[in-house]
Amino acid sequence: MSRALIIGAGGQDGRLLGQQLSARAWRVWGWRRDSGGTHILSNLRMTRDSLAHTNPDHIYYLAAHHHSSQDQPPAPADLFRNSFAIHADGLVNVLEAMRLDASKARLFYAASSHCFGSQPPTPVQDESTPLSPDNVYGITKTAGVHACRFYRNDHGVFASAGFLYNHESPYRRPEFVTSKIIRAAVDISRGKRDLLVLGDLSAQVDWGWAPDYVDAMTRILQLDHPGDFVIATGEPHTVGEFAQIAFAGVGLDWREHVEENPGIITKRKLGLIGNPAKLKAATGWSPTVTFEGMIRKLLEAAADAAA
Repeated sequence: MSRALIIGAGGQDGRLLGQQLSARAWRVWGWRRDSGGTHILSNLRMTRDSLAHTNPDHIYYLAAHHHSSQDQPPAPADLFRNSFAIHADGLVNVLEAMRLDASKARLFYAASSHCFGSQPPTPVQDESTPLSPDNVYGITKTAGVHACRFYRNDHGVFASAGFLYNHESPYRRPEFVTSKIIRAAVDISRGKRDLLVLGDLSAQVDWGWAPDYVDAMTRILQLDHPGDFVIATGEPHTVGEFAQIAFAGVGLDWREHVEENPGIITKRKLGLIGNPAKLKAATGWSPTVTFEGMIRKLLEAAADAAA
C-alpha cells in the first residue's frame, strides 16, 4: 500500500487531499498545527524520527501561515518570524530529513502566486516568470521554493513546487472574501441580514475549484522528474462577478445588497493570472469545474450547512 504524509492536514487542501488519497486506497498520515505538527517541524531530530515512523512515499507540504486581506495585520516582525517558521524553516527540516533518511520519498511544496509579486513583467505568469515577491507571505513562500530547488539540484531530492493560484471549496476559512460572499448571499436570501460590505469589487482573481488543484498535486508527484508548476485556470474574474453570480444563484440582485468600502482592505490584492500550460502538457491535468460551477457548488454546500 502506498503511503502519504500530509503536512498541514487540517487546512482546506490537506482535508481534500486526504479524502482523495484515501479514496485511492493510500495510507495517509497527517500533521496538523493543533496536534503537534508545528512542534515536530521545528526540530530536525523530531522530523527525522517522524518520517522514519511513517516512511512515506509522497510528502505534501501544505502548511501555511497567512491572514485575509480584510483582517487587521499583525506586527511585521511577528508575521515574518511565524511565516518563515512554517514556509521555510520547517520545510528545510523535512528536506534535510529526506536527504538523510528518505531518499526515495517525493515531496510537493505548496508555493503561491504571491511569489511573483504584485507587478510581474507579464500579465499572465508561468514557470519562467521571475520571482519578485513584495509581501511577507510571498517572500517566505519564495524562500521555500528556493529551498526545494537547492535540495533538488544539489542533493537529488525529489522536491516539486506548485505555484497555487486562488482555489476554493466549502472548507475555505470564513475570513476569505469568497466565503464572505457565499455566506452573505445565503443569509440575505433567508432574511437573516441585508448587506454585505466588500473592499474592492474590481479586483481580478484567477479562481479555481480546490479539489482540482489537489488532484494536480498528486499528478505532479507521479512524474518521472521533479520541477516547478503553475496551478491555475488562466481565467480572470472580478470580485464583483463572483458576487453577481452568487447572489443570482439565490434569486437576488447583488447590486441591492453589496456595498464597496476600500478602507477595509489591509493588504494589496495582486490580481495575478496563471498559465498552467506546462502542468497540462506534463500531466494531462485540466480544471473540471468552471467558475460558475464552482460558485454553484459553494452555494449548495453553504445552503446545506445553514439548513
